[in-house]
Amino acid sequence: MIYVGHPSQYLFFRESIRKLKEKGNSVLLLIKTKDILEDIIIQDGFEYINIMPKPRGNSKFSIGWNLLVRLVRILPLIMKEQPDLMIGGDATISQLGWLLRKNRFTLTEDDYPVIKTLADITFPFSQAIVSPKVCNVGKWSEKKIGYDGYMKLAYLHPDVFHPKKETLYRYNINEPYVLIRLAKLTAHHDFGIKGIGYNDLKEIIGLIEEKNISVFISSEADLTEEFKKYELIIDPSDMHHILAYSKILISDSQSMSVEASMLGVPSIRFSDFAGRISVLEELEHTYELTFGISTDNFAELIRKLKHLLTIEELNELFSKRKQRMLSDKINVSKFITWFIEEFPNSMQVMRENPDFQYRFK
Repeated sequence: MIYVGHPSQYLFFRESIRKLKEKGNSVLLLIKTKDILEDIIIQDGFEYINIMPKPRGNSKFSIGWNLLVRLVRILPLIMKEQPDLMIGGDATISQLGWLLRKNRFTLTEDDYPVIKTLADITFPFSQAIVSPKVCNVGKWSEKKIGYDGYMKLAYLHPDVFHPKKETLYRYNINEPYVLIRLAKLTAHHDFGIKGIGYNDLKEIIGLIEEKNISVFISSEADLTEEFKKYELIIDPSDMHHILAYSKILISDSQSMSVEASMLGVPSIRFSDFAGRISVLEELEHTYELTFGISTDNFAELIRKLKHLLTIEELNELFSKRKQRMLSDKINVSKFITWFIEEFPNSMQVMRENPDFQYRFK
């Protein structure tokens, strides 16, 4: 049983689900309504159960109430299906698995201080917390299974993802172009977090267009009329192809900034999360693939953007940086498939010999 509550969580498991099914395993995929999650799964042709068909509200009460509803709806499915292993990043999986004495593990790439509320009701009930080595899981480090990679590598590793340039032609997109991604910032850990504002957006677009470079905006929230002409309207499954060929990503989305790094696309993330997320800190300071700027320093964003736009061989430079990162990391999809198939023995193997994972390089 795999529960996913976000498109990137599903994409993390997608290759593993295919491999597990090929080997004769049954996979019960549970989801909730979130952005384009259900659309992607339908396109991929996997069977699933949507346990939360209606999107939740953004208040803390709504988040808590939805957790209780998920507990009530998932429990009878466990009783009926009797899964051998339960996986998810959600408290319901770890809590119900603990209650019913099922094998289970929690998946995350967020640091404990960022998701403290969720972690405090999830980690105590998990057998294992599977996360990138660089992540901080707080006082539950003895439960951590750290892999040398990133969640996004499971679906954007060059062994798995191959960018298609014909995607650009289908939407009449000409290079060079800069992609701007605006997130809604409504997750449980986003309260009080600011991102790119409309005045910021005007100045950013003006600077880019001065260089005769096109601008496309992908936004989770509705854009005002002023910015509609920049709106990127595409099939959601084409987003990573568009991202792969962009010159620069400017974003207040942490998730897409990581994805850009996996593809060797320079990214500037403008968010109060800058400096707080271990995965992005490693990508920034070890591999120089992304740049985090807090929202009280817009002048630094403009300075960094101007600098990147002056680098003639920008994409070649960042491609080399990406290759250096990839040479250090494992094939995450192969690793997680093995970890699922062999659980709980795989958990013991990794605790006794963490370097076992490098056979998946």
